[in-house]
Parts: sequence; C-alpha cells; structure tokens
Amino acid sequence: MAQTKGTGPTSTVVTLKAVAKHVGLTPGTVSAVLNDSPSARSIPRETKDRIHAAAKELNYRPNFFARTLRNKRTYTIGVIAEEIGDSYGSMVISGIESHLRKWDYFFLTVAHRHDQNLLSRYSELLLQRGVEGFITVDTTVLEAPSLPTVAVAGHQTVKGVTNVVLDHVQAATLALNHLASLGHQRIAFMKGNPLSSDSEDRWKAICEVAQKIGMRIDPELTVQIDINDPTPQLGYPFAKQLLARKKPFTALFAYNDISAIGAIRALQEQGLRVPQDVSVMGFDDIPGAAFNTPTLTTVRQPLARMGQVAAQTLLERIAGRDDYPPEIAIEPELVVRESTAKAPRV
Repeated sequence: MAQTKGTGPTSTVVTLKAVAKHVGLTPGTVSAVLNDSPSARSIPRETKDRIHAAAKELNYRPNFFARTLRNKRTYTIGVIAEEIGDSYGSMVISGIESHLRKWDYFFLTVAHRHDQNLLSRYSELLLQRGVEGFITVDTTVLEAPSLPTVAVAGHQTVKGVTNVVLDHVQAATLALNHLASLGHQRIAFMKGNPLSSDSEDRWKAICEVAQKIGMRIDPELTVQIDINDPTPQLGYPFAKQLLARKKPFTALFAYNDISAIGAIRALQEQGLRVPQDVSVMGFDDIPGAAFNTPTLTTVRQPLARMGQVAAQTLLERIAGRDDYPPEIAIEPELVVRESTAKAPRV
C-alpha cells in the first residue's frame, strides 16, 4: 500500500529539507521563516508566503524536539493557580490557553490551594521541567522569581513580576453607586478570605468608595469569610451568620459570585425574597451568574481576557522585551440582572 503525506498511521514524515527542495531554497532560509526567527525579517514577504504555502501543501510538521534542541527552548510555561476547578481559575486558564495555542506553546498547570509547601515544591518541579516563565493565578508572589512572571490578581510590587489586576476602586464605585441608586442604606458585606490575593485590595476599595459617597459600613453587618471552598458553600454559612445577628439589612454585597449564590440560598431558607426583601450583588460574572434563580447582578471581571493579557505579556517578556510594565489594569463592568431591586420601604 502506498504511503501518503496525509495524517494517519501510514503517513510519511515530511522533512524541512523536502520543503526547501520543493521551493528551491536553502533549508536555513525555510527554517528561519517557519520558526519565525529574527533572521527572517530580511526575507521578502512573497518568499515567506511561498514557503508557508509549500509547508501546508506538503503537510509539513516541525519536529518539536529538534526545534527545542536547536533553539535551546522548551516553548513551555508554568501556570500556578490556587484552584483549577473553580469558575474563577478555570476562566483565567481558558484565556491563557487560547492565546498560547496561537503561538504553539505548551503549559503545565499546578494547583496549590494556598499550601505554601505545595507551592514551593510545585514551583521547583516546573523549573526542573524547563518552563520558560510563570503565570500565577490568585497567588501572592512575595519574592523575585528566577524567570519572567505575570501574576493575575497580583497586588505585590515585586521585581520581575507584571501584575494583571482589576481596577477595584472602579469596581467598588460601580457596585455601591448601583445599590445607593436603588435606595439601599443598610447594606451587609462579605469580606473575602485573607488568603485570596484580591481580598485586601477589594475591601480597601469598598471602604474608600463608601466613605467618598457617604455610605456607612456597619461592622455588625460585615462578615469575614474564613474558609476556602470553590462551591456556594463559601457564602452560605456566612449569610446565616448575618441573619443570626437579627440586624435587618436590605442589600448584601458578597465577595464573589459563588458566595453570593450561597447567600441567596440562605436568605431564601429564612423566608426572605431576593430581590423584593433583600438585594444581592456578586463579583466576577462567572458563567453560572446568568443562570442562577434569580439571575445575579454582579461586577464583571473579564477573567478570560485577563488570562489572554497575561499570556501575551509573558510571551513578549520571554521574547526579550525589557520594558515590561509592572502593572496592567483591567476595567470592570456592572452587569445588572434580577437579584437587585429598589430597597423595600420600612
């Protein structure tokens, strides 16, 4: 049976030399174009197009191991996340993947769940496997890394790290002004787990904006989330705590969407209607926010885009960009759905 150049178990391997022979050019020229080497900048566009067309026609596939040895590159990055299976982390990682795929990069992902020993061990393992840089997700970076690093939701100024962060002051402004416009004055708050890298900055922004617009934050209507759970259980018991204090409130601003969904369940079990009796606002705009009952009003973090920005920035730094920014701010967006309404008259 004759072998073909197509895919499948009987396919022949088309070499770089075969592509070069087909277009009548040297293997070095073809290699420079197909690997997008700096030396390819001087090659005319017409010649580049001819080489790419030939590679496609012959079904040429570059040898990854040869490419790695030749360039002393692994084309692999390490993604260090607090959690992989939660809606926040998975959306950021999806954005990372979509950008890396365009540039034929691999990535290895680890989840440390805020275990410092695990974080140190995984970081070392990724280094041993030859990653060329790191993207961290909801992970506090305190020491200057040995490789280019981009931190999604990074808030520490560390040499060698670019932080991709949401503008939390703008986010708090959108959320609190929305609740105030609906007449809410007695607002309950859920503060994030201190282990979450966004927690401190988000709460500081809320306090700053509340003071600016004359909104009082009542300590008796504030609860501190102190568990780490990627399910609605994150908010459920803390909403119960608020209700047990017997101090009425007409709105609840949760730390994130998952805790808001858990809080809605606790409120409904108490016989309270959302939003007729209590309005609830989340944060993030995870996919489930638009399908909850009621649908959730929230502050949207463009999580997938933040992952894409992180991946693009890291690849630019790996390619040798020295003037990297220490911080890239991403703008939030208010998404108004069914879980907020005018404050009930008392």
